[in-house]
Amino acid sequence: MDEEGSAMKFCKNIIFIWILLIFPFAAIAHIGSPGILFEGMAGKYKVIVNVMPPDVIPGTAQISVLVESGNTTKVTVQPIYLYAGAEGAPDADTAIPAPNVPGNYQGLIWLMENGVASVRVSVYGDQGIGEVVVPIMAVPTAQKDMPANLGWILAGLGSFLVILMITIIGASVSDGVTAPGNEMSGLRRRKRWVSMAVTTVVLGLILFGGSSWWNNWAQDYKRYMFKPFTASSSIKNIRGNELLEFKVDTASLEGRWMSLLIPDHGKLMHLFLVREGSLDIFAHLHPKRIDSITFESPLPALPKGRYLIFADIVRRGFASTIVDTIDVEQPFSGTTIGLSRDDSYLFSNAVAGKKALMDSAFTVCGTPGIKTVLADGSSMTLESTSGLKFKNGEISKLSFMVLDPEGNPAQLEPYLGMGGHAVVVKNDAKVYIHLHPTGTFSAASAQLIENRIEKKTGYTPQPDAKHFKDSIDALVNRLDNMSESVRNEYLMQEMNMSGANPSHKAHEGAVVDFPYVFPFAGDYRIWVQVKRAGKVLSAAFDVKVQ
Repeated sequence: MDEEGSAMKFCKNIIFIWILLIFPFAAIAHIGSPGILFEGMAGKYKVIVNVMPPDVIPGTAQISVLVESGNTTKVTVQPIYLYAGAEGAPDADTAIPAPNVPGNYQGLIWLMENGVASVRVSVYGDQGIGEVVVPIMAVPTAQKDMPANLGWILAGLGSFLVILMITIIGASVSDGVTAPGNEMSGLRRRKRWVSMAVTTVVLGLILFGGSSWWNNWAQDYKRYMFKPFTASSSIKNIRGNELLEFKVDTASLEGRWMSLLIPDHGKLMHLFLVREGSLDIFAHLHPKRIDSITFESPLPALPKGRYLIFADIVRRGFASTIVDTIDVEQPFSGTTIGLSRDDSYLFSNAVAGKKALMDSAFTVCGTPGIKTVLADGSSMTLESTSGLKFKNGEISKLSFMVLDPEGNPAQLEPYLGMGGHAVVVKNDAKVYIHLHPTGTFSAASAQLIENRIEKKTGYTPQPDAKHFKDSIDALVNRLDNMSESVRNEYLMQEMNMSGANPSHKAHEGAVVDFPYVFPFAGDYRIWVQVKRAGKVLSAAFDVKVQ
């Protein structure tokens, strides 16, 4: 076996081991986009599944299933936790067909406790039964306050029940044992008052115990409620080259899990730099891990300004985005020396500046679109539907086509195992998400849960942090030293990529789609990254969401 084949086999073995150990769950990291999208195949049915997890646990997750092919008769949804597997899951619930929307089904599932979970969607129809597993994370992100009016009502009812209980106990040892027409004796009167006093003390202790239990439970809920990491960033100049140092704050409860990071698309961290306000500077970097909390990356030439930092990591079973800002006081020259083959950056116009123009003579699969020229002379177009009108809360198909400099459909290459990558940022920076063509979920997590359902793997506790970190560092180094073709072959197998979009068969290989639900109305900038002829190409598009 050649060296690259051996390296690939070694990586597969390492990956299999750490998957069994840490059971990675990773909904793609995000800010302001709580939903999880899956686009792919459920058996022979092409489906889009949109999951809106609850922000409190226990809570209900809202499920929307759009079946785009085949004639369906029924769709069911079922929650499955990793630790329990299919045998420990509740019965599936039947989703309700949406009125006036053929192929659209709505349902909900209860998530009763924290943990790695999934939704198994089953589609019944003329193509048999098709199933797909969409991983989600059952983790509380908020704590709800009881409405004041409801609190007063419950307090009043509780007081009434306490008084009623005390009165009943007192009457049971006095009036209840006194014959009708007879006068109650002094002894029974004393028994009544003593019994009522004892009952008051007992009920008080019960209420105190219940209150203490509830307060402790609430404190634990707050303690384990998801809290985003924080970090501090700085720029160091080493031998004339600027270096970004990104140091994660681990003072929180979650700090000890930083040694259990796992690679996503072959990288431990995907770091995006965006110039604040104008959004005209964009960089996609992959810092190297120096120690468990410190990452470093060379920087390209950056103009003066404040930059937003969005750093995506996968740790302790799910993805997180760490947000920070950094100021570039003076523009520096930067260098491409030290940047990896997967790093990229783009300078574009400011969001408040010149707008892209509709080109009626330029079409994507028969639909007018917005065109922008790429660094190598090729061009990329955002497909336009209904005049590029997007609505918040609805599934949008962001479709991009690349033409070579001669105007022919370009042949795109995998970029980190995917057909393309996209980053969406709202102009006010309140929304950020890193998109892939399969949606906003983790294919590796889905495969892991499917293996658990099929009893190929069991539930395994967390590994030793030091040995785990060392093995992952060795894996990442192996991936970095692989040839492009071998690495892409491995990563794409892990992604379990589905077939091309049937609506783009004529231009297969030149089109990349990203499903997304814009969470709010407003102005957004979308950066799209593809690979052609061995080079990473980036483009920026502005869209308005109603």
